[in-house]
Amino acid sequence: MFKPAFKPAPAQPPAPPSTFNFAQHLIEVNGRHPAKTAFIDDVGTLSYGQLSERVRRFAAGLQALGLRREERVLLLMHDSRDWAVCFLGALYAGVVPVAVNTLLTADDYAYMLQHSRAQAVLVSGALLSTVRQAMGQGGHEVAHLVVSRPAGELGENAQDIETLIAAQAPLAHCAPTGCDDPGFWLYSSGSTGRPKGTTHTHANLYWTAELYGKSILGLNEKDICFSAAKMFFAYGLGNALTFPLSVGATVVLMAERPTPEATFQRWKAHQPTVFFGAPTGFAGMLASPHLPAKSEIALRLCSSAGEALPAELGERFTAHYGVEIIDGIGSTEMLHIYLSNQPGRVRYGTTGWPVPGYEVELRGEDGQAVPDGEPGELFIQGPSAALMYWGNRAKSRETFQGGWTKSGDKYVRNADGSYTYSGRSDDMLKVSGIYVSPFEVEATLVQHPAVLEAAVIGMTDGEGLTKTKAFVVLKNGQAVDEATLKAFVKERLAPYKYPRMIEFLDELPKTATGKIQRFKLRERDAAAPPTQASDKARS
Repeated sequence: MFKPAFKPAPAQPPAPPSTFNFAQHLIEVNGRHPAKTAFIDDVGTLSYGQLSERVRRFAAGLQALGLRREERVLLLMHDSRDWAVCFLGALYAGVVPVAVNTLLTADDYAYMLQHSRAQAVLVSGALLSTVRQAMGQGGHEVAHLVVSRPAGELGENAQDIETLIAAQAPLAHCAPTGCDDPGFWLYSSGSTGRPKGTTHTHANLYWTAELYGKSILGLNEKDICFSAAKMFFAYGLGNALTFPLSVGATVVLMAERPTPEATFQRWKAHQPTVFFGAPTGFAGMLASPHLPAKSEIALRLCSSAGEALPAELGERFTAHYGVEIIDGIGSTEMLHIYLSNQPGRVRYGTTGWPVPGYEVELRGEDGQAVPDGEPGELFIQGPSAALMYWGNRAKSRETFQGGWTKSGDKYVRNADGSYTYSGRSDDMLKVSGIYVSPFEVEATLVQHPAVLEAAVIGMTDGEGLTKTKAFVVLKNGQAVDEATLKAFVKERLAPYKYPRMIEFLDELPKTATGKIQRFKLRERDAAAPPTQASDKARS
């Protein structure tokens, strides 16, 4: 099996100049090959020369609408060439794009409009009616709607993006923004309350591209990149825009959901060399009867984030394709990955080593560093940290502590300097006075040939003691009983870690980015009447 040689990351890249506009930076980087394809989406292509032209015309269009520097615009679009033009055009004009999840409700968008005080909405035609519902709730007035690929009548205060762009001459100069000026927002998932507006700078995009896209992934202009994670997600933004455009690569974009079949279609049609996914997606692809043969695709490398990648998934994927999956962890607050496996240096079952340019530290409940082998809360220090949560000083102070960012994740540092995920800090369980990592139990369950996915939570028994409960999704056509799965885990982990109860589900609740929502399983479990554990087989 081919295994690339491990190459240490190069020296720290130079810092950008104090006056820095990331959109202008990308235009300058790619000025040498204007005819090269930058984007391929569901309806066509866009060259680097065309991208530069449209970005500067769109920036002029925002100014023509009366948008001023640092005012916000809500960016609610399916992945497409227009998404990239709008995001970069706003940056070029010094306007702040607020990229939001396309799978939310009108209530969610109404909150985000009011919270961000967005002066315009940049929206896909398919989402226009939802945005109008949000605007109809009041609380904040939006003056302009710019619509990508409208499907019908635009209505009041709306215009087609093509009309706006065609009416403008390219803006001659970008806004003279600084490295630390607000560049864009991303909203957190909101799993513990209202989503938080995470404010990032122009330079943060530069640093993630330099430290991870180039130094770890080794992207170059010959690559064709394809991300299942959408561009509104911090992970997807780096994968499908920041990283490839920083080296002049080509990007494949897909508006629809990243089902295995839709993903395979792009693999075969466009022959991407680098694919970015999440563990849930990799599991679904490996279980699909339509999984392409190695000879049908051109992948040289895959990346995984969003949740820790079970070792079994990585090993099976590499056995099938001879391609490594580089598992890592990042966050909205740090913009992209800061702890990662590396090409030629993959240890499946771990999240790898700190990305050069970032420092990590594991701390105990007393705030002091913990020794190797013991779980601690992960803190990160690096140049891509967000400025703050907009309008939320208490949460900002809790997360951004001096130069350090509190991740909310528990990890264990191994003897070789790699790190193994133990779960979210609020998901960790104490069973018989000893910490149990839900992820460790889940990773063991999915090693069983009948299991597709698993999620583990804590449940309180009749004596008020915490026990582990697993929710399991089986592969199509597979059957296994509860007793067999319990015995399977007991054989591989310490006895106190096995799940005392197993419930079979058709699917697990997840966020739009593929993360398992364990809090929903806890709510489900709390609301359910007490039942006797069943050892019946599930098919």
